[in-house]
Amino acid sequence: MFDNSFALGVSCSALLICIVNLIYTFIQKRTDKTHNKIFVAILCILSINAINGIISGAYGDDVTRSDISFTITQVSRYAYFVTHTALCPLFFYYVCNVSFVSNRMSSLKAKLIFMPFILTELMALTNPLTHLVYKVDSDLKFQRQWGEIFIYLAALLYFVLAFAVFRTSWKFISGKRKPAMVFLFILVAVGVFMQLLDKNLKVEVLFEAVGFTGVMLSVENEDDRIDFGMGFYNRAALNLDIGSSFRHNRKLNLIILKLNNYDLIDRLIGNGETNTIADIISGYLTSHVKRYHIYVSEKNTFVMTLYDKDKESVDKLAEEIAARFEEPWDYKDFSVLFNSTVMVADIPNQIKSASEMFYMLDSPALDDNEKNLLKDEDLNFIMRRRAVEDAISRGFAENSYEVYYQPTFRIDGELHGAEALVRLFDKKLGSLYPDEFIPIAEQSGLIDDIDDFVLEEVCRFLGTGIPQKYNIDHINVNLSVIQCMRPRFVETIDEIVERNGIDKKLINFEITETIAASDYETLSKIIERLKDEGFMFSMDDYGTGYSNMSAVFSLDLDVVKIDKSILWGAEKSELGMVILENTIRMIQQMKKKILVEGVETVDHIKLLKKLQVDYLQGFYFSKPITKEEFIDFISDPLKKEFHIGSI
Repeated sequence: MFDNSFALGVSCSALLICIVNLIYTFIQKRTDKTHNKIFVAILCILSINAINGIISGAYGDDVTRSDISFTITQVSRYAYFVTHTALCPLFFYYVCNVSFVSNRMSSLKAKLIFMPFILTELMALTNPLTHLVYKVDSDLKFQRQWGEIFIYLAALLYFVLAFAVFRTSWKFISGKRKPAMVFLFILVAVGVFMQLLDKNLKVEVLFEAVGFTGVMLSVENEDDRIDFGMGFYNRAALNLDIGSSFRHNRKLNLIILKLNNYDLIDRLIGNGETNTIADIISGYLTSHVKRYHIYVSEKNTFVMTLYDKDKESVDKLAEEIAARFEEPWDYKDFSVLFNSTVMVADIPNQIKSASEMFYMLDSPALDDNEKNLLKDEDLNFIMRRRAVEDAISRGFAENSYEVYYQPTFRIDGELHGAEALVRLFDKKLGSLYPDEFIPIAEQSGLIDDIDDFVLEEVCRFLGTGIPQKYNIDHINVNLSVIQCMRPRFVETIDEIVERNGIDKKLINFEITETIAASDYETLSKIIERLKDEGFMFSMDDYGTGYSNMSAVFSLDLDVVKIDKSILWGAEKSELGMVILENTIRMIQQMKKKILVEGVETVDHIKLLKKLQVDYLQGFYFSKPITKEEFIDFISDPLKKEFHIGSI
């Protein structure tokens, strides 16, 4: 049914496909990684097999026409068996590399697995002497021997093993690779089966060549894994590769490079056409780590994966990178100095999951950390941060939050009000203070629920009528910048307060100077709307930021709270006193009320009385206390006011 011309055509097609695939692979320069090299080897084997098919199709069964034709046919047949015997084992090894299974394969296990290949390859190589695979009889006719059956059985074994590896690693193979590999398995199986049914079909190599074309387009082509701006692997590739390393118990070290001033540098020298940061540093990074071991998690975060390296060599490389980024970089007409942080982490000893790794990558470094190289115990703050974030998340389910109150006083000694301060008492971590967990809650997006909880608790307390009974003017409630900028913020505030039936003038919202400086126009509109509803507004921590003074005081604020650092600084130096006096004078000229925080001594009170501030707050009167303790405090006439006249 199928003559030699059909076999010739099929083999020519297979050879053409293989050659095109090889050319495309080399043009794209995808020959660096182990699986790239295996892929090229497989294409070369298929090319040799296709050439054998062409020779068979050209000469047919007539090999008696000349000694040359006989020799060519014999050499071709020998090359076919030697190379084709290695095809399925190489395919198995290819799948192992793509699936990262080869990384965890022990030396002994690898030797045992490849023993059938070694035996069959020896049989093919020594066939001219042993004739175990095939022979040519006295009539110059080709005859298959039992060794060929053994070769096919070994090939079947590796095909099944490859499929098993593929299935077990399914979740760690990227989306487009999965259908390509499935397609390849089906084509190979169908091609082999068809050729077994009719050996004259000669379609096995063609089916394999077509299947590997799909592999080239979907597996070898890593466009979906590349960050084209940087030229390194992207975040999705990092997730898959690290997940696979955990799956296969592969140990490795990470060197993480964060460019903290990336945006500033990019604005300074960016030209909008190329990624200038990549131009500057990519050559340096690839001189130390192969390009396919470098990932871009975020635009300013580079991750280098180091396999099979000892800790000493990894630390040395990290130190070298950190030292280099302390020096300026020359780029065209610019001299660029990066503000960088280098972190060294170990998988799986320090980092035990992909989620922990990404948490480390995405966590900002401590603002007050003077080191630019963090390793070992230096990274504990990140694990602490994650533990705190977990505590914040489970806090509501476990009723871990509680609102404390710190009283405020008028300068004449009468009780004025209180500031509501949230506390977190976690079963695992113990007591957590706002200075630690509030910034984490803001950055993780969990602050909204905390802010709403505090407002609800304050409203419930005001709803009891106890604060009003003891002539408290209002209770201060802090607002975060995240809360202020969320959609329907004003409506949410109104709904909470009105649901509890609270007079809005009893609530004084506090915003920090940092929040005010973030967006004056938006914040001014929010304050205006809430003031129209009857709420009061204060600026908290004044003196700790670097805001535009005229813009700050253009906000419709009722009270400005001077940060304790300004008061304490006045005690330490003449310059500090000048700053305090001028700050108070300026605020008074702006017609704003003044509350000073951090009052702890009689001398503080004397000084502030002299400077004619309006309100005082600090440990001299009381630390933040529970609601029950606060009720006891304001109901005790000896505590709720101090005798300013005697001071």
